[in-house]
Amino acid sequence: MKDFTNIELNKSNLDIYFVRKSILEALSMNMDFFHGEMLDIGCGKMPYKNYILQNSEVTKYVGLDIESAIIYDKDVKPDYKWDGITMPFENESFDCAFGTEVLEHCPEPEIVLKEVNRILKPNGIFFFTVPFLWNLHEVPNDEYRYTPFSLERHLKNSGFSDITIKSTGGWHASMAQMLGLWVRRSPMPKRKRQVLSVILKPLIAYLIKSDKPEAIQFKEGQMITSLYGVVKK
Repeated sequence: MKDFTNIELNKSNLDIYFVRKSILEALSMNMDFFHGEMLDIGCGKMPYKNYILQNSEVTKYVGLDIESAIIYDKDVKPDYKWDGITMPFENESFDCAFGTEVLEHCPEPEIVLKEVNRILKPNGIFFFTVPFLWNLHEVPNDEYRYTPFSLERHLKNSGFSDITIKSTGGWHASMAQMLGLWVRRSPMPKRKRQVLSVILKPLIAYLIKSDKPEAIQFKEGQMITSLYGVVKK
């Protein structure tokens, strides 16, 4: 899964480069929280499995996805499936859990979050990422674009505490991401896309390098690319 864990900017991945890079960086910065038995919620093709097992103290990695999940890879199957309401695990089964780009697809996010809370051991950690600036995807199962304030409310309502939520990028990264999405995904002739991708690549690289996500405050007028968080049961 090198396009998730060893991704380099090129003219063909201008749309996904920043989001993949920022998710990996957020995971890496919080790797010390991962240990013991981990549950990957909405696991898909489990692109971060080997990376986490190799760089954390996780001893058992379990993938979980809903029964109607999109099949991204016919050779990669989740370890368990669920109906989106009740996870097939006993209370306090896992030391930690994570879900990347999953909560935006949940019609009732607190149903999922309360289940995450239930299956975590006391003081268990849940790590998550959600998009903010992104095109419609997996239609019609694209439900939400969360603000940090709504996320915090849903997490508190679901029993979590010690909530830390951060943005992966601000104004510069947002422009980079939108340019990448526009040039790679909006309707245009193939030749035009090729030429513009070459022209925009250095600008996108400059914008990403210029961004300072560590300085972002969730205040009036702030632009954000996406969010990640770590919460404790």
